[in-house]
Amino acid sequence: MSKVQKAFVSVESANDSSEDGIPLHKADDALLKKLGYKSEFKREFSMLETISFSLAILAVSCGITTGYGYPLLAGGHFAMIWGWTIPCLFVLCIAASMAELASAMPTSAGLYYFSAKMASEKHSALASWITGWSNITGQVTLVCSIDYTCAEFITTGIAMITDGEIVLGPGPTFGILLAIFLVQAVLCSAGTRVLARMTVVIMLIIMGTTIAAIVSLLVCSRGNGVTPKQAFTEFENHTGWSNDGWAFILAFTSPMWSLTGYDSAAHIAEETAGAARAAPIAIMVGVVGTEVLGLIYYIAASFATTSIPDIIDSKLALPMGQVYLNILGKKGTMALWWALGFLQASIYRFLMFGQNSGWIFLQFLCGSSQVVDASRVVFAFSRDNALPGSRWWKQVNRRTQTPVNAVWFVMFLSAICGLLSFSAAAFDSLASASVIGLYISYVYPTLMRITYGKDKFVPGPFNLGRWSRPCGAIAVAWTVFMVVMLLFPNTQTANAQTINYAFVIIIVVFLFASLSWIFSARHWFTGPVPNIDGPSRSDSASYEEKQNNMEQYSGE
Repeated sequence: MSKVQKAFVSVESANDSSEDGIPLHKADDALLKKLGYKSEFKREFSMLETISFSLAILAVSCGITTGYGYPLLAGGHFAMIWGWTIPCLFVLCIAASMAELASAMPTSAGLYYFSAKMASEKHSALASWITGWSNITGQVTLVCSIDYTCAEFITTGIAMITDGEIVLGPGPTFGILLAIFLVQAVLCSAGTRVLARMTVVIMLIIMGTTIAAIVSLLVCSRGNGVTPKQAFTEFENHTGWSNDGWAFILAFTSPMWSLTGYDSAAHIAEETAGAARAAPIAIMVGVVGTEVLGLIYYIAASFATTSIPDIIDSKLALPMGQVYLNILGKKGTMALWWALGFLQASIYRFLMFGQNSGWIFLQFLCGSSQVVDASRVVFAFSRDNALPGSRWWKQVNRRTQTPVNAVWFVMFLSAICGLLSFSAAAFDSLASASVIGLYISYVYPTLMRITYGKDKFVPGPFNLGRWSRPCGAIAVAWTVFMVVMLLFPNTQTANAQTINYAFVIIIVVFLFASLSWIFSARHWFTGPVPNIDGPSRSDSASYEEKQNNMEQYSGE
């Protein structure tokens, strides 16, 4: 049996109370100490909760509902199905490479720690700096993108209820966005136990909303929708690009945006029991589950899309809302869009808004999960003194034992990004910027792994074996291609209203990080900094032997 297979034999094994006779949390802390850090969090994420956290951030039903507009323009029915399927195959390589690294080095520092350890000694600090800044850029912009979509769910719901009489503009939408930020900041400042339990609820809601949407679209489109041949093969180019092949490639934006955030399992590794196994399994289950459900959802959406020009011309903020109106009618759409009755009372109190939306709540919780993820990245990067004001962002609240300051810092940065919403073109580019930032940080450690680190990498329980380098090479090549693609506008003759500002957003961060490195950080930043001053209380003569055996996980 291969090591990869062994890692998946039993999900329950990661939640055992002991490992080779040693309490699991002590084994985790010993491994963390080998990586150079002392344990500062409670390990209250179980295997199930870690998987749920990964699925909560990926949130397939929200990702498809909001990303539907990309394939709609870039190829219609054909792009909805095949524009999702093709990228998913390559993303699997990226996820598997990340899972292998997360298994070897389970720490909240995550990706930038992996880069530092896999790079050459000379370039270790620079590799860590590049990865860290790329990841934080992607994390913060993704928080803003998800939460703005939540605000659009609300505005779309209002427009549908009023038959288009009330269409809220940028100002009110931004106000809703700020309210979402405020509530999430309070929620995400809670203790680890609360956050862990919350993720399971989100996962159940994700499954419920996704299945409900798929069944509703497939059943109600029978006799009213398109034929199977149209659903799978009909191509319509509404992008403004004359080349149909390039137009189709632009549809890849949807899966690339939806399949982001699965590094979250690595970033909560210090809060996870059995992290060396739980983190990689959560990454793979999250990605595979989202890809499969996403494909089925897009198939259902393709059958239900009867007129692509009509959907494009819809005044609703989210085109998928128009699909539901066309197929289910107003009452049916409201039942789905504002469904999940057991959530109605709590959402009513939260939004003070008529009948209430399970999907709004799901999008809100998806954003909340992303805030937790982003705050852990900020905490870890600040722990190594890499951010301005690091001494504040790396503080752990004594009462909740979570990085509360980092949570509020993430929300502040996200609110600044939210100002871009007053320009539709600029804010639409935020999604591309988040994908670019995240995927650069995803594959840079893999690039180091298959080059400088190919001889010094020591695997953990999840290991790709001889497939590690081919898988890593595919991951790097695909990401380079996608980064270039995501910088292009949706139309061949771009202007101020249609240009892709992702390049501007990325270059601003790149210049700041580069100038900071050249004039300052290269003189003092050394990469991940061990914060262990002396032996911990868990050290004992009998325990040291076990710690030595765990050195295989550290990758050092």
